[in-house]
Amino acid sequence: MCDVWKQTDGREMSPSEFDRYLDDFKKLSVRWVVLSGGEPLMHSNLFPFCSRLKSLGIRTTILTTGLLLQRDASRIVECVDDLIVSLDGPPEIHDLIRRASGAFDRLACGIAAIHRMHAEFPIAARSTVQRANFRHLRDTARTAKTLGLRSISFLAADVASTAFNRPNGWPPERQSGIALAADDLPFLDAEIERLLDEWEDAGLLADSPEKLRRIARHFRAYLGLCEPAAPKCNAPWVSAVVETDGTIRPCFFHEAIGHAREGLIAALNTPAAIAFRRNLDVGTNPICRRCVCSLNWSAA
Repeated sequence: MCDVWKQTDGREMSPSEFDRYLDDFKKLSVRWVVLSGGEPLMHSNLFPFCSRLKSLGIRTTILTTGLLLQRDASRIVECVDDLIVSLDGPPEIHDLIRRASGAFDRLACGIAAIHRMHAEFPIAARSTVQRANFRHLRDTARTAKTLGLRSISFLAADVASTAFNRPNGWPPERQSGIALAADDLPFLDAEIERLLDEWEDAGLLADSPEKLRRIARHFRAYLGLCEPAAPKCNAPWVSAVVETDGTIRPCFFHEAIGHAREGLIAALNTPAAIAFRRNLDVGTNPICRRCVCSLNWSAA
């Protein structure tokens, strides 16, 4: 559901750039780094990065499509703490959304390869709810269980923001092909309740009932059927997004607040960055109110 893959300039964060961050990671007491994309397993220096982070005691998570897991299974087990794989549905739905025949089988083989090396290696699933899969949430959870995944989370497809390499947003026809229509919403409501009935007490769902029901409310708000409402989120105060070119954002959706060439600590504490955090009201900010995801991190 992102367009980062459309970047074709081959730009990567270099080892020297990454190493410049390490002292700042220590000073900032960074606890957790999530390496996302695009597809992080395509990065030439991914595993040296992960090894550096591990040496600092920083939890390292890779967020991946899963297509390259089998190739990299041994290095993942050695250098990474956990994985989150994209799971779009049961096999036929997953391949349809991925637009790649055999995508599910490659994902399944990769997960199996990792678990053969380390039976308890933590792998979770994340599923983006959209028109092609909203009737299959229970099947998606069952598929995650069959694959041996530790948990599954769901979030609504982001069709209207300018995040993820979409500076001008998606055109209306692209949005309507992914977003749910008004007639779809009763079916989504029912599927979410059935998902909860089947899995709420089984330890598989990473989401609370409120968070799952918010998916339907998000699509209603997108269609103008209700007012948008922000989730509970403290992302701009506890985390930051560093893009491949060094741009730093308070989250994926808000405007940049600095650049890594200044150093992470300096970039996170420019007057503009401080003013942004001081003045941001998540409950009333229009970007936050239409956000599809959230981070509500507690240090406890």
